[in-house]
Amino acid sequence: MAAPPANSPLPLSACLDSFLHYLAAERRLALNSVQAYQSDLTFLLKYLADKKITLAGTVTQKHIRAYLEECHDTGISAKTISRKLSTFRSFFRYLLSEKQIQLDPTANIDLPKQKQALPKGLTLSEVSQLLLGNVRQHPLSFRDRAMISLLYATGMRVSELVKLPVAALNLNAGYVRVLGKGKKERLVPFGQDAREKIEHYLVFGRKPLLKKRKSEFLFVTARATAMTRLRFWQIIQETCLRLGITKKISPHTLRHSFATHLVENGADLRTVQLMLGHADISTTQIYTHVDSKRLRTAHKKFHPRG
Repeated sequence: MAAPPANSPLPLSACLDSFLHYLAAERRLALNSVQAYQSDLTFLLKYLADKKITLAGTVTQKHIRAYLEECHDTGISAKTISRKLSTFRSFFRYLLSEKQIQLDPTANIDLPKQKQALPKGLTLSEVSQLLLGNVRQHPLSFRDRAMISLLYATGMRVSELVKLPVAALNLNAGYVRVLGKGKKERLVPFGQDAREKIEHYLVFGRKPLLKKRKSEFLFVTARATAMTRLRFWQIIQETCLRLGITKKISPHTLRHSFATHLVENGADLRTVQLMLGHADISTTQIYTHVDSKRLRTAHKKFHPRG
């Protein structure tokens, strides 16, 4: 098959392949992220192909709007439509930078308005109840308590916690080196409480669990393997049940609580963003709404005209 003439518009399918390679090789996004981009764009390209639009540069704002309206009419949420539009923008901006198109068809399309879902966290007393509850004298219990303590102390993602290597932990300095999304590293400090629980686990939990076996992971199972996200979620549920905590709590609840309590006590958003590993500070800004809600509640309760 003859190669297309120089500067001729490429098929959108070829542009998609090039874009996915760029995400994986140059931006070094995780496989799950690349697959999410691929899924959204594959549906768009199929919609365009059904309308005989198959070449880069022939997609217009009208086509993108029509596709998004169709998504809305089929019941897709505003949040999902916003994500799709963000994906399309990244794709067409890439094509613009590669000079495959002259104009970005997503440039003047606004994100759909959506309700701001405030994260649900724990109060300080609920955190204390979870962290200071009675612990059975067993290696698995020492591990579980150390994991919960470190998660609240650092705000790590559960996927980062369960795969945390021993080498990432610096007990003397009180910080952990976390490998986050896109294989980006960040240093997150933790306090004395988490340090003591980890030290106790290393001696009375990890060693008995390993039974002279080797593992690169900090938190191990009785089979000397790394913990799974699902199993740790189950451990959180079991711990709450044992302590009589009826509130629904997940590993992500502790991450939200970590960030909320930092903001409530005066931490600036940039610092919280770095510790959470958010690529964009707009993701972190939701915690300012949490703090504002707390202030409004206090005003209503204590102000004579509240």
